[in-house]
Amino acid sequence: MSLTRAQKLEQIRNADHGFDIVVIGGGITGAGVAREAAGSGLRTLLVEQKDFSWGTSSRSSKMVHGGLRYLGSGHFNLTRDAVRERERLMAEAPGLIDPLRFVMPHYRKQFPGPRLFQILLRVYDRIAGHPTRQRLSPAETLQWVPGLATDNLVAASGFTDAVTDDSRLVQRLIEEAEHDGALSLNYLQADAVLRDGDSSAVTGIRLRDTSADGPAFDVDTRLVVNATGAWARNLQQLDDDKTSIRPLRGSHLVLPFSRLPVSCSVSLFHPHDRRPVFAFPWQGTTVLGTTDLDHGKDLSEEPAITREELDYLLQISETLFPSSAITEADIIATWAGVRPVVSEKNTGAKRVKPSKENREHVIWSDNGLISIAGGKLTTFRLIAREVLTKAQNLMPGLALRKEDAPVFAPPRDLARPRSISHCTWDRLKGFYGPALEQVLDAGSHDRIAGTDTLWAELAWAAANTGVVHLDDLLLRRTRLGLILPAGGKSLLPEIRALCQPILGWDDDTWNHEQARYLGIWQASYSLPVNDGKPT
Repeated sequence: MSLTRAQKLEQIRNADHGFDIVVIGGGITGAGVAREAAGSGLRTLLVEQKDFSWGTSSRSSKMVHGGLRYLGSGHFNLTRDAVRERERLMAEAPGLIDPLRFVMPHYRKQFPGPRLFQILLRVYDRIAGHPTRQRLSPAETLQWVPGLATDNLVAASGFTDAVTDDSRLVQRLIEEAEHDGALSLNYLQADAVLRDGDSSAVTGIRLRDTSADGPAFDVDTRLVVNATGAWARNLQQLDDDKTSIRPLRGSHLVLPFSRLPVSCSVSLFHPHDRRPVFAFPWQGTTVLGTTDLDHGKDLSEEPAITREELDYLLQISETLFPSSAITEADIIATWAGVRPVVSEKNTGAKRVKPSKENREHVIWSDNGLISIAGGKLTTFRLIAREVLTKAQNLMPGLALRKEDAPVFAPPRDLARPRSISHCTWDRLKGFYGPALEQVLDAGSHDRIAGTDTLWAELAWAAANTGVVHLDDLLLRRTRLGLILPAGGKSLLPEIRALCQPILGWDDDTWNHEQARYLGIWQASYSLPVNDGKPT
């Protein structure tokens, strides 16, 4: 059984020798750093001011990809690293990171044409070390994508990337770090980095438990990693004369698979701004996204889709799938995430469009405080190792774990229960790895109606993954709030019967948490309620 929140907090407060490294930010980057640090033998603490993966890392486009469009923009090194990491992740954690076929239709007099796109794919395949590209005739394209717009369709290009559940990916990294001795706690906010008065070297970090509004306390450490993404400036001034962190919002629509049945990811350049937009299958639904806009709202608030973004995405559905006639009434849920892009300042000139910004990461080092911004979900391991390489200046004896050491431990060789399908079994092995047996023992193997999620998964998550609020459980530990109509409101009585005793909540607490969850879902995961201009 996992440590309780109170037990973890007590261990953090009373750590006799402090920690070798404190990682702030429980998204993909912070979890990756914690995993590599703990695996390298460092006494590691990971803290997150809200919930693990609350920010960008539960609201991404779910793609583990090499960034074909970055290759087209000349960012060869970024694409090379991402493609190689994609291949590694698919090999290590099938069921969590799975191959996904992509189809890019080509229409007459539209850029890029099939010849140019096939040249890009040839380079893409060469980097990966095996061919997946394919040129499809219009008739072959419709076999892959029934209902696709056919007017002026001349061909399509097929290739393979990968897809994941981003929030579960973060949780697995945290679980691997904890297996190697790390401590991790959500709703533990970093208020300040402590420094020596003479040398300005980092000596510790001031933390505060926001779940109980407790007093602040100090923890000793010589190394703090600021992996808070778009929030990185809260701990360190990172903007300078050349660069700044530019928060960009990407929004998505979740549709019933029956209304838009796609077995692959279909991509097209949006007629409005020539950005690539995707329709792809995910957890029994079809997702349509993404947008790319400057996000000027308070980063502490849940981001939400705007009316302009909704219309933008409905326009591409009408362009790609005119016979489907998708409307607002079909939408199950929405989500919006904020990407921390590092932008180059260009004084005296118009700012570059959001979709043209570089997705390379940047690392700043300041006498024991290392900050990271930018980067891609796919390359989290490389970013983590780069951070720890910089940390070797502070820890001369630090030896990073071997480059070929696996990120994920495999599950035990268990027999598949007859009540669980082969497809679900593969997913469970990837999602939970060594914890799979505990998950199976946690409850019923029946699926929650309308989903592929088992009731046992919900029970295990409630007991073992640091759930503090109901939205932690329904939006991030599981994705029921995204894939069920109205956020799964009709199932809340059944969820309550199972999870309230596990969580140890009395009736007042449950009622408060349910109201909180439904309020968050209505404000940030449903349709926009007004026609206000986006920010």
